[in-house]
Amino acid sequence: MPAVSKGDGMRGLAVFISDIRNCKSKEAEIKRINKELANIRSKFKGDKALDGYSKKKYVCKLLFIFLLGHDIDFGHMEAVNLLSSNKYTEKQIGYLFISVLVNSNSELIRLINNAIKNDLSSRNPTFMCLALHCIANVGSREMAEAFAGEIPRILVAGDTMDSVKQSAALCLLRLYKASPDLVLMGEWTSRVVHLLNDQHMGVVTAAISLITCLSSKNPDEFKTCVSLAVSRLSRIVSSASTDLQDYTYYFVPAPWLSCKLLRLLQCYPPPEDGAVKGRLVECLETILNKAQEPPKSKKVQHSNAKNAILFEAISLIIHYDSEPNLLVRACNQLGQFLQHRETNLRYLALESMCTLASSEFSHEAVKTHIETVINALKTERDVSVRQRAADLLYAMCDRSNAKQIVAEMLSYLETADYSIREEMVLKVAILAEKYAVDYSWYVDTILNLIRIAGDYVSEEVWYRVIQIVINRDDVQGYAAKTVFEALQAPACHENMVKVGGYILGEFGNLIAGDPRSSPLVQFNLLHSKFHLCSVPTRALLLSAYIKFINLFPETKATIQEVLRSDSQIRNSDVELQQRAVEYLKLSSIASTDVLATVLEEMPPFPERESSILAKLKKKKGPGAVSVELEDGKERGELNGGGDRGGDAAIAASNASTPSPSADLLGLRSAAPVSGTAPSAGSLLVDVFSEAGPAASSAGVNDDGFLSSAPPSAASEDPAPPLPESDELLNKFVCKNNGVLFENQLLQIGIKSEYRQNLGRMYLFYGNKTSVQFVSFSTIVSCPGELQSQLNVQTKTVEPLVEGGAQVQQVINIECLTDFIDAPLLNIKFRYGGALQNISLKLPVTINKFFQPTEMAAADFFQRWKQLSQPQQEAQKIFKASHGMDTEVLKAKLLGLGTALLENVDPNPENYVCAGVIQTKAQQVGCLLRLEPNAQAQMYRLTLRSSKDTVSQRVCDLLAEQF
Repeated sequence: MPAVSKGDGMRGLAVFISDIRNCKSKEAEIKRINKELANIRSKFKGDKALDGYSKKKYVCKLLFIFLLGHDIDFGHMEAVNLLSSNKYTEKQIGYLFISVLVNSNSELIRLINNAIKNDLSSRNPTFMCLALHCIANVGSREMAEAFAGEIPRILVAGDTMDSVKQSAALCLLRLYKASPDLVLMGEWTSRVVHLLNDQHMGVVTAAISLITCLSSKNPDEFKTCVSLAVSRLSRIVSSASTDLQDYTYYFVPAPWLSCKLLRLLQCYPPPEDGAVKGRLVECLETILNKAQEPPKSKKVQHSNAKNAILFEAISLIIHYDSEPNLLVRACNQLGQFLQHRETNLRYLALESMCTLASSEFSHEAVKTHIETVINALKTERDVSVRQRAADLLYAMCDRSNAKQIVAEMLSYLETADYSIREEMVLKVAILAEKYAVDYSWYVDTILNLIRIAGDYVSEEVWYRVIQIVINRDDVQGYAAKTVFEALQAPACHENMVKVGGYILGEFGNLIAGDPRSSPLVQFNLLHSKFHLCSVPTRALLLSAYIKFINLFPETKATIQEVLRSDSQIRNSDVELQQRAVEYLKLSSIASTDVLATVLEEMPPFPERESSILAKLKKKKGPGAVSVELEDGKERGELNGGGDRGGDAAIAASNASTPSPSADLLGLRSAAPVSGTAPSAGSLLVDVFSEAGPAASSAGVNDDGFLSSAPPSAASEDPAPPLPESDELLNKFVCKNNGVLFENQLLQIGIKSEYRQNLGRMYLFYGNKTSVQFVSFSTIVSCPGELQSQLNVQTKTVEPLVEGGAQVQQVINIECLTDFIDAPLLNIKFRYGGALQNISLKLPVTINKFFQPTEMAAADFFQRWKQLSQPQQEAQKIFKASHGMDTEVLKAKLLGLGTALLENVDPNPENYVCAGVIQTKAQQVGCLLRLEPNAQAQMYRLTLRSSKDTVSQRVCDLLAEQF
């Protein structure tokens, strides 16, 4: 870029900035800004034409004022005019202003596009770079449509300067990420790939970012890049630090480019060409060799760059999983990092070794580090490193070391962090089951697990141990004896009581021959725990008691006495009362044969897959390490979904899942979503067809909209709403757009608008993974009375959502009468074979149908007095949950949908609002008064309306916002 000469300094701007900095108060600053805005406006509107310098100066001032947080509603045309200047500084300020202040819907976009076209065709490299930077910064769909065909031509042209090529590659990458359907490489593909051979390293670095992104979506089109990437990597790895002097970072040649090349190669399988593969293996060996060399600098930057390349190379070796020598070497190299003083390196080493442990070539090499990993589990100060150590022990476990690893994990459980205990319990249970040669060891392990960490033993764990004991005759007697001994402890966890009640009820007869565990002793032991247990456990114990009557007739009188007691047959819990009454009658009137038939021993469970692994996968997410049980075909549920096969588990563990923080839909950054949304003026036109089947159940009208169904008919097996559903709903009470839900797999964005009693909502479902979602379906249902209060119609969505893509769904809403509950949205799809089942509450609340009403002070208080009946008023006094910022309070009250009435309340600190809720049945007037007390950090909120249910509901909704 050309240097800015001394004469280009803008003295007026410097003085203005100095004045702003010297302001003693916010009021003084606003006064100075308003004065300057008035001056700039008069200059722009004056008869005297401004020269380029003056325009630049005033546009700079406007830009500075905007950056201070003030709205700017003029000056855009002057900034556009600066684009036609031939002076670099003027053109630069024009582009800067446009990049920051002009949005994609501006009427000036056509003029801006013309100016950009002129600069792109000017062949002036400085002007071309400015234009490309502007395109990338704005990144709108309109710009993609205008320039997506032009930029690839600039990128591959032989006479384009290197700096322009760099900017063109990164600009094209930005447009591709924003509008992939508009950036079609076509004829340019091979020429873009050949940029990897460019002489200029900066061009190669920029181009490889573009190629990596394109390759991840269209691998077949760009597969020729593999050989070029290997060739370029070979040249970098084999070069000395002096060969690439301008691109050497602390004695490491081109570390960023090396990492990007290695990441690009991870998009493809190992090269089929023997020569290319041999050269790549040679490169990877060289990188591993260099890691063994003494450091050339003691600076942390040197080791960071060196290790970044090493870990990326190890990721590529793991990805290929075909070179035993390299896998073992990588494992040994990672083993050296396990005791490194740098915490991050230890963490990364443990994480990478977890993946290596699943390879047949490197599993044995990983096992050699078992003592180091166990030591890390015990001594690491960072909980995240301890968690990775536990993951690695789980991954390296096999029949040869299962008892040692399970013993160490049980030992660690006693002092483990609470945040990882549940996951540790699941892992111990899985390993104990998978590698149990002796099932008495398995029973001991699970009972020990319940003793040590009973609060974290889920139902899946103790269900599974009972299932295995019932199915294996050889362990039933031992299990009964062991659980009887465990129950004798003074402090006994409730899960132990559950297992004990079930096993002794079934197999107590196997140990009844010993006087120390006679039938009456067993019963008294169980009953001594009865009063300490929860209702579900008491119900289980009552079932064990009736089993005892069948197994041991001599205990019949004692047990009947317990069942007959008032605390049982008059129990306040209906389940316990019913069991006690029915069991008492059954034991009294049934003959011995009938009793034996009804209460016979449980038959063996059908061989089914364990749900413990599914519980672990749910906890860890789709990237969890999968361990197959017994026959290697472990299935389970994720997020309340259905079954998952062994192949699916592998697919899920290999799938690359972007960070949960990735904003796939661009809603947080206000980027345009794909698909053309109607303008505000036409959003609600013909929302409901007159012939629409308002009363039909799940019918389809002429516009292709499905009417909502009652919950019972909506889905065969809908998941219950997520625990955070109400919290997510509250976030949208005062806004209509944003991200409704997000997890590792899926992001749901929402845009909506309401007019009178009608609403239209757009839902955007974004796939955050690289694996497609299949059988994707959504159902909106109205629970209970809501079916008669709201008419909701939905359009069906595409059943297939590609990786990284999004689909849109339109929902039409009609408010028939006031309501309290929200419609339920149930989403089902399969990810890597696993059924995902998610239910949310749609953010449709009664305030969405507010029409703001302006009122004078006299009219407001007259109406306020008319709504004076107690049932017409709802009031809440509550503590402020957020800061009492005036502008935020006003924004939330306006977002509620009411009109904010100025100068109405005698106390200027108070806020009053008015609005009318529009429903098909009636209109409900509503008045609001919010009284903040800044000193006490309290609010008093009062709502009055012509309908009591509306007052209370709006009051409840709004109180959650402050």
